[in-house]
Amino acid sequence: MTETLTYINNFLKYIKLQRGDSPHTLRAYKNDLKEFFNFANLEPKQIDSMIIRGFISEQILKGKAKTTVSRKLSTIRSFFAYLYNEGIIKINPARVVSSLKIKRKIPKFLTVDDAFKLVEAPSEDKFTIQRDRAILELLYGCGIRVSELCGLNLEDIDLKEGLIKVRGKGNKERIIPAGQKAKEAIKKYLAIRQILRIKKNFHDQETPLFINNRGNRLSDRQIRRIVEKYAKVVGVLEKIGPHTLRHTFASHLLMEGADLRVIQELLGHSSLSTTQIYTHIDLKHLIEIYDKSHPLTKEDI
Repeated sequence: MTETLTYINNFLKYIKLQRGDSPHTLRAYKNDLKEFFNFANLEPKQIDSMIIRGFISEQILKGKAKTTVSRKLSTIRSFFAYLYNEGIIKINPARVVSSLKIKRKIPKFLTVDDAFKLVEAPSEDKFTIQRDRAILELLYGCGIRVSELCGLNLEDIDLKEGLIKVRGKGNKERIIPAGQKAKEAIKKYLAIRQILRIKKNFHDQETPLFINNRGNRLSDRQIRRIVEKYAKVVGVLEKIGPHTLRHTFASHLLMEGADLRVIQELLGHSSLSTTQIYTHIDLKHLIEIYDKSHPLTKEDI
């Protein structure tokens, strides 16, 4: 397995350089590949398509979710494509393995009332409270990914113009607008952040926008906990995370008549087909309104 581990590590370095994937994603790739090669108990050059199919079948028999198994297959495909392109293997065995058919789920999103309650929950004049308010305002008001939020630096924020420079997947940069409430929340947070910085004498080697009490950049896990914390405070019963606010942002824009291509640009989707999932959400919303409002849907007519 020593040779295999070398290939895996080189593959992870390659995709980090090419695509700029987050540490969390790279960890998932590594775990997927280790699990596959523990199952196969062979070196990459000895793998054929039957072994890959056998691994996929075992995963399904174990009761793993189709989305999880599909992700593992995607990892295996990317890995063997890398080995083939590097000339390490002569035949790519993953090319002939069929994809799983997965019914696409409609993303979960909050109502306008719940979204407002959540964002407005942090209201005290304290460092962490003002920071959390700014985080929630950006997640809902701009629809950015949690990894993009974590990566924001002070110089990425232009409060005068109301613009934010975001680094998305593959380190692709895009400029997105910040609404008035988001600007106000960031402004209040920056003022109290500066007081804390002077008081604790932070010497930042970099300038992360969102920090903890020790001056360190917040991780995506910490931001997830912040969202979960305030969801409980305002009584949102379903489990939600930062991505729920991203879905909520897109869904609410579509409901208000925003063009799908504008939403695509704001979300940083490379393909319009990814953004089109929100048209199903809007259709569901319209059906609900119809069922509640149209006279022919009433039973006692």
